[in-house]
Amino acid sequence: MAISAIQFMLADMAIDLEAMRLLAYKAAWEIDCYGKSILSSYAKAFGADHAMRIATDAVQIFGGYGYMKEYPVEKLMRDAKLVQIYEGTSQIQRMVIARDLLRD
Repeated sequence: MAISAIQFMLADMAIDLEAMRLLAYKAAWEIDCYGKSILSSYAKAFGADHAMRIATDAVQIFGGYGYMKEYPVEKLMRDAKLVQIYEGTSQIQRMVIARDLLRD
């Protein structure tokens, strides 16, 4: 893989992480101010999906070593998938978001 391709993947990972962080902060702020926030569902769905994408990209960057238990990216990928399916899957979060959008 070309060095510039890896740099672009790393840049996209950083962008995704910052967007995830900001969405979680905004949801927390709304909860502090108003006691509730639909943005928590946004943050969970977006964060889970992008964490999986980031983990998949990390495995790709590591190549064959990405699947070996000696490297942390293998566990990170399994953990990211668990986040997508545990305690309110991304699909359930999307149903909650859609219900809120259609209610207004």
